[in-house]
Amino acid sequence: MPDPAISPELIAAHGLTEDEYARLEGIIGRAPSFTELGIFSAMWNEHCSYKSSKKWLRTLPTEGPQVICGPGENAGVVDIGDGLAVVFKMESHNHPSYIEPYQGAATGMGGILRDVFTMGARPVAALDSLSFGSLDHPRTRQLVHGVVEGIGGYGNAFGVPTIGGELRFDAAYDGNCLVNAFAAGIVAADGVFYSAAYGVGMPVVYLGAKTGRDGVGGATMASAEFDADIDEKRPTVQVGDPFTEKRLLEACLELMASGAVISIQDMGAAGLTCSAVEMGDKGGLGIRLDLDRVPCREPGMTAYEMMLSESQERMLMVLHPEKEDTARAIFEKWDLDFAIIGETIAEDRFVVMHDNATHADIPLRALSGNAPEYDRPWAPTAPPAPLGALPDIDPVEALRALLESPNHAHKGWVWEQYDHTVLADTIRPPGHGAGVVRVHGTDKALAFTADVTPRYVAADPVEGGKQAVAEAYRNLTAVGARPLAATDNLNFGNPEKPAIMGQLVGAVQGIGEACAALDMPIVSGNVSLYNETDGRAILPTPTIGAVGLLERAGEMIGAIPQAGDAALVIGTTAGHLGQSALMVELWGRAEGPPPPVDLDAERRHGQFLRANRDLIRAATDLSDGGLALAAFEMAEAAGIGVALEARGVAALFGEDQARYLVACDDAGAEALLAAAAQAGVPVTRAGRFGGDSVILGGSRAPRAELAQRYRGALAAAIATPSGAHGLARETLRD
Repeated sequence: MPDPAISPELIAAHGLTEDEYARLEGIIGRAPSFTELGIFSAMWNEHCSYKSSKKWLRTLPTEGPQVICGPGENAGVVDIGDGLAVVFKMESHNHPSYIEPYQGAATGMGGILRDVFTMGARPVAALDSLSFGSLDHPRTRQLVHGVVEGIGGYGNAFGVPTIGGELRFDAAYDGNCLVNAFAAGIVAADGVFYSAAYGVGMPVVYLGAKTGRDGVGGATMASAEFDADIDEKRPTVQVGDPFTEKRLLEACLELMASGAVISIQDMGAAGLTCSAVEMGDKGGLGIRLDLDRVPCREPGMTAYEMMLSESQERMLMVLHPEKEDTARAIFEKWDLDFAIIGETIAEDRFVVMHDNATHADIPLRALSGNAPEYDRPWAPTAPPAPLGALPDIDPVEALRALLESPNHAHKGWVWEQYDHTVLADTIRPPGHGAGVVRVHGTDKALAFTADVTPRYVAADPVEGGKQAVAEAYRNLTAVGARPLAATDNLNFGNPEKPAIMGQLVGAVQGIGEACAALDMPIVSGNVSLYNETDGRAILPTPTIGAVGLLERAGEMIGAIPQAGDAALVIGTTAGHLGQSALMVELWGRAEGPPPPVDLDAERRHGQFLRANRDLIRAATDLSDGGLALAAFEMAEAAGIGVALEARGVAALFGEDQARYLVACDDAGAEALLAAAAQAGVPVTRAGRFGGDSVILGGSRAPRAELAQRYRGALAAAIATPSGAHGLARETLRD
């Protein structure tokens, strides 16, 4: 069938503006072929080119003595000592997960794992940050079930522990859920593999699974808003196979050990197009591809389809030619495709051949280096009005309301579907703040967390951006880890709207300020824009994934207090209720300014906690729900009660930053108070753990009754008729 004629409608369908198309024609000096149009569309869309955010991303701190590789590669790489490094990144799979939740989430997990092992690292941990619409929305339950099953189904089968994450519900996500996936792996610090090709005439090799039509146009779809035609986008969702990915992991690591690899790149967004162009561009080389050699699982695939397919479990490699037989034997052993499909060339050209015809001949560096870059107009977010008077409420009744909310109830329904023990190195499971895994064969451990409070960002993007980093810092510190570095997943609406662009700009400014102050450089990340449906944007959700190091796993601070332990608060409690969980869950009021973030206090209080870890039996940071919710969660995990001395809703539920709740025996409490006085760090007694009741300033309730509400609320809220959530998955597979 002949290629369609290039028309204004076809150009618009590929997400290119009139100005961008004119720029394209200026670069190649003629009208493009259909395949060339698809290639430019893929490389110049928001998802691949970061054309709306690049200006602001450059302002983020990305360097430090611990950083081996910052942004620009498949994942960031950070030194953890003793010749080892941690490789990590977070990415979104939002649009595909809304269209087809099981496969969208599963392939999001598969993609982030490939980003890690493409660098030569063996994955050791995964996290997910999930945002869904209101439970009153007709699709929310199906989405929750499908996404959680997809993450668990892929991660469990692949064999990586999912050790933590986030889950939230808000009507702002009704038409556009967020699925942010994080993965980390371990590699020898001098054994990292990169994607830059070098050497003229080197073989370009296709590795892994066969190419099909799934995912064609997926990157372009991810750079557009949703509308009433959403169901037509279902064919752009990829289908994953975790067992093939597991074989691909083992084959790639064996291949890397053989010395055959010059450079290697995951075929992710935009598939063969993006991987080939990035390898050539980073190495200053051109690429010639012969698509007749591409292993396909469907007959009659066109050049356009092969170049834009996002079929999963595939890699592209530039090979040392003398190692071809060795490399081929490895992939044949693992029953995976190995095909030489092209070569590097000296000219700045990206040439695509198929059926003895040239389907693309483009200046390669123009595809990335000449991609549009916009300085979009932006409007700062107006400061919120001061918080008005609040109704009176009994503190225990307020706590009950939080515990019964799916946003703050026990999340076991989610993480119990994930295998968090596979690999046998998990030492802090989900449900207790940051997850922690041993670095196998050493005394070290790594802590991982993912954090953001979208309502803070919506109210004040700069402070909200700071707070996301600060909370990640506290979550790592609370387990005793020294924060090392971060990855970001910036989820926003349409950047062509100045108000939305202002949210992005403010959040990046806040993130950058906090990362610099807390020595947590951004080493990798992802931007997901156009998260809107029918013109309604999500809450701004710049998720921060962060990694911390424990030099000795045995120094990890516990999460569970003992009966009789004193409860102490590190930090100052002013009772800030603006944008608090209490306001939203009890009265449906996202009002007032978010809590201000004092980065100097965050740093000092974190350093103080880590320096005095020997005095502390258990610790948690204070965030959503303030002191009352954190104290209940610690006590509930231990199966005991807690009595807090603070009175008043503000003192109990305020969300002041730079605070930790710690549990110590009496001797430890006295020593901690003395150390705090000497260091000039505010530490106060808050109460005591023990008994069978939860006592909040004189109001009490049986712990068992509150625990029953807390542990059952999420499962009850998302209950769905048997089998209903699986329909979309089975339909796509058929």
